Amino acid sequence: MSNNKEKLFTEFQAPSTQEWLDKIQVDLKGADFNKRLVWRTNEGFNVQPFYRREDVLNLKTPDALPGEFPFVRGNHKNHNRWYVRQNVSADDAAKANEKALDLLNKGVDSLGFHIHAEHVNAAHIETLLRGIKCEEVELNFNTCKRHTLELAQILVAYFEKQGYDKEKVVGSIDFDPIEKMIRNGKDVSDLLSIMPQLVETFKDYPHFRCITVNTDKLNNAGSYIAQELGYALAWGNEYLQQMTEAGVDVDLAAKKIKFNMGISENYFMELAKFRTARMLWAQIVKQYEPKCDCACKMIVNATTSSYNLTLFDSYVNLLRTQTEAMSATLGGVHSLVVSPFNEVYEDPTDFSERIARNQQLLLKEECHFGQVVDPGAGSYYIEYLTNSLATEGWNRFLKVEEEGGFLAAVKAGTVQDDINATNLKRHDDAAKRKEFLLGTNQFPNFTEKAEEKRARACKCGCKTEEGKTIKTIESTRLAADFEDLRIHTENAKTPVAFMLTIGNLAMRQARAQFSCNFLACAGYKVIDNLGFKTVEEGVDAALKAGADIVVLCSSDDEYAEYAVPAFKYLDNRAMFVVAGAPACMEDLKAAGIENFVHVKCNVLETLKEYNKKLGI
Repeated sequence: MSNNKEKLFTEFQAPSTQEWLDKIQVDLKGADFNKRLVWRTNEGFNVQPFYRREDVLNLKTPDALPGEFPFVRGNHKNHNRWYVRQNVSADDAAKANEKALDLLNKGVDSLGFHIHAEHVNAAHIETLLRGIKCEEVELNFNTCKRHTLELAQILVAYFEKQGYDKEKVVGSIDFDPIEKMIRNGKDVSDLLSIMPQLVETFKDYPHFRCITVNTDKLNNAGSYIAQELGYALAWGNEYLQQMTEAGVDVDLAAKKIKFNMGISENYFMELAKFRTARMLWAQIVKQYEPKCDCACKMIVNATTSSYNLTLFDSYVNLLRTQTEAMSATLGGVHSLVVSPFNEVYEDPTDFSERIARNQQLLLKEECHFGQVVDPGAGSYYIEYLTNSLATEGWNRFLKVEEEGGFLAAVKAGTVQDDINATNLKRHDDAAKRKEFLLGTNQFPNFTEKAEEKRARACKCGCKTEEGKTIKTIESTRLAADFEDLRIHTENAKTPVAFMLTIGNLAMRQARAQFSCNFLACAGYKVIDNLGFKTVEEGVDAALKAGADIVVLCSSDDEYAEYAVPAFKYLDNRAMFVVAGAPACMEDLKAAGIENFVHVKCNVLETLKEYNKKLGI
C-alpha cells in the first residue's frame, strides 16, 4: 500500500512557485499582480494570494506540539473542548438562580454573573448558587472593583462551607482596574494594591483566576487584531510584573491571570490571533522563570464583537457571530460567549439567547470542533498569519514597554489615542464603503423600517465627565452613523428615488442596481425600471410616481447625449442625479448638473447632503 501511494505522488511533478506566478500573470492579462492580488492588511503586513510549503519551512510554529510550551497549538494534548458560557444579570438572586439552573439543562456549562455592589453579601451568593454544583460548572463573577476582594472572600467561604474539592472548582472573578480607567477616564490605579490579596484568597484554588485582562473592550471600540493582541500582552505583563514585585510567586501570579478577548469578523486572522496570543504570552511568562511551564498557559474567554452588530437587518448578526464563534473555537479558546443577535436594540429575548447558545452547541456537538486539536495547524496560510501577527503584536508590546509599561501608556493616553484613531478610520472606511457592513452600507433591506427599534444606551456610567483625568476609548458601533441617518429619514419623510434607465442594457441595469443600494442606505424608497425609449418618457414616469430624486442610469458614452436633456426637461421638479463618474462629468457640471453617485463617493456624507437638499 505504501509503495502504491509513493508511486501515485511521484507521477505528478509539482509546479514551482515561479510556474504558478507565470500562470497567474497570464490570467491577469498584464494587470499589476501586487495591486490586484496582494492584500495589504490593516495589521501591517501583506498577504499573498497563495502559499506553499517553502513559505513556512523556516517557521517554528509548525514544529510545536499540542499541550506543550509555547502552547501555540493549544493548551490540551488530545482535545479542543471549550466551555459554552452565558452571562446572567444577578441583581435578583432568586431569578438569576432559576435562570442559571435552566441554562445548565440547555447545554451551558459556564455561567457569568454580574453582581451590583450592594448585593455583595453571603446571603445573596447562597441564593444565587443554590442547586448549582460548582465542581461541574465554570463560574465567573463580576462586580464593582472596590468590592471584588469582598466578593472573593465570600465565594471562598461558600466553597469551603459546601465542602467542594478545590481542584475541581473552575472559574474566575473579574478584577481589571485598568479597564475601568480606559472606559471611565478615572484613575483607579490605587486598586492594583489589592491584587496580592486577591491571589492569596484563591491560592488554594488552582483553576480559579482572579486577575483579568479585558481587551474585548478594545475590540468593541474598533481595534485592529494586532492592536488587541499587542495590548493584551502588555496589559497582562503589567499585572504580572506588579504582582511579582509585590512578592507574589510568579507561578501563582501567572496562573491567576485570565484574558477576556473579543473576536472580529476577520475569520482566518482571528483564528491565528488566538494561536499567536498563547505563543507570545508563554514567551513573556517564561522570562519570569516560573518553576513549571504550565504557568505559561494563556486562558482566554472570547466574546463575539458588538462593534459590527447592526440594528437594521439584524438577523445578519447571526452570520457575523457564527463566523466569529468558529474562529475562536478553532483557535482553541478556553470559553466562549456568543452575543444574541438583537442585543443592539433590546434586552435579549428567550429566543435570541437560545439561538446564541445553539450556535455554539452546533459547533461542538454536530461539527465536532471540540474533538480536533488545532485544526489550523499545518495550513501554510494559517501558519504564515500566526507568524506575521506575532511580529506585529510583539512590536506593539515592545513599544508599550518602551513607554514605561501599559499602565504608564494608559495614563499618558497613547493606548486610547491609538484605538480611537483606528475607530475613526474604520468609520470613515465604512462611510466610503471601503469596509462593508452587509445590510447597512451595502445591500440594505429596501423595505425594512426601524419603527420602535433604537440602539440601547450605555448604562455603565462610562460617559460621565465628572472626575475624568485620563483619556477614554470611544465605543461607537460601526453601523451607528448609517443607522442614525436612516432612522432620521424614516422619522421625517421617506423620499422616493426613481431610476431613469435608458440606453445600453448592461450598463443601465448595473448602475440602477448600484444606485438603488446606494440610496436605500438612507432608507429611501427606490423604484427600478426596465428602461425607457426617451428621457422625456422617463421623467414623466418619475413625476407620476411622486419621485423626489430622479437617477439617470446609462453608460458613460451615452451620458453626453442623455444627461443634459433629461436635466432640462426635469426642470428642478425633483433632484437630478447621474449614476457614475463619466468622462464628460465636467461638461455636465457646467450645464448645472451637480449630483453624481459612484464608487468613489463618501456614501454617508453624500446621503446626508441629499437629505439636506430635500429638507429632511
